[in-house]
Amino acid sequence: MRWSPNNSSNSEQIRRKFSVSSAAFKDNLTSFWFLLPIVVIFIVLTLIPLTQSIFYSFTDFNGYDLNFHFIGLQKYQQVFSDTSLLSALIFTLMYSFIVTIVVTCLAIPLAVVLNQAMIGKSFLRSLFFFLGVPAQAVIGLIWQYIFSPLDSGVANQVLHTFGLPSIQWLSQDNWARFCVMFVAVWMQVGWHATLYIAWLQAIPADLYEQARVDGANGLQRFVHITLPQLIPGMVVSTFLLMTTALKIYDLPYTLTAGGPGHSTNTITQAIIMRGMGQSDVGLASALSTLFTIACVIVIAIQMKVSSTVARRFQ
Repeated sequence: MRWSPNNSSNSEQIRRKFSVSSAAFKDNLTSFWFLLPIVVIFIVLTLIPLTQSIFYSFTDFNGYDLNFHFIGLQKYQQVFSDTSLLSALIFTLMYSFIVTIVVTCLAIPLAVVLNQAMIGKSFLRSLFFFLGVPAQAVIGLIWQYIFSPLDSGVANQVLHTFGLPSIQWLSQDNWARFCVMFVAVWMQVGWHATLYIAWLQAIPADLYEQARVDGANGLQRFVHITLPQLIPGMVVSTFLLMTTALKIYDLPYTLTAGGPGHSTNTITQAIIMRGMGQSDVGLASALSTLFTIACVIVIAIQMKVSSTVARRFQ
């Protein structure tokens, strides 16, 4: 075969394509090995237990006797006919929405204040941040003492100072719900304010200087500059708040033990009590399956709303 320049150029193109393909294959293989542990952990700790939970929700499995039977949708019917379980679901959803909204509304102004030049700024930031560092169980026990229904309780002592009567903080339904949500907000607002401070420090100072030159006051700068720039941080913060609130367990359990009655009982408490306390794994599995579906719907709505707001302010 006679040599020609075309043959040489074709060979060079083939070699280049082969080298590019080899490099891409190596990159994909490297990515695969990095992702493999995460995929394995997800399958072992999430996918398999979720599949088992869905399977057991159609049975009368009690957790230890393998001689169980398929009973169809009886456990799901039992969930919707049990007022205590519905109360736990309603309180969990109400708690999640209220805590998420209140923490967000308080954390942003707090972050703006702590981002200003002031004496003791670092100390105040650390103080608010460390409010949520202790375990929720520890925080619940501390506030249980503060909200003691006795006259010697700290909260009632404060009321007595102003001539007000004692309140049965943890013995009345509405007050117990308020106490759980109040402590949750107190515990989380500092951490999320720290998150917003990081986003505030990423806002270019030139935007504020230009707004001042144009005559914008503090409120106008906050509404038209600060809030739009904080939208990405709000998406992250509200997602973390919502996911944390939906699976809340430690705080209400140590603060009120789910009482009085079932007024502050959360869905995770109900699942654990039915599955482990009463050995009704089938009912606990049905409840956890329904709760998983509810969580997916709530998180999807939250992410949709967040993305819509983010696009609007872009």
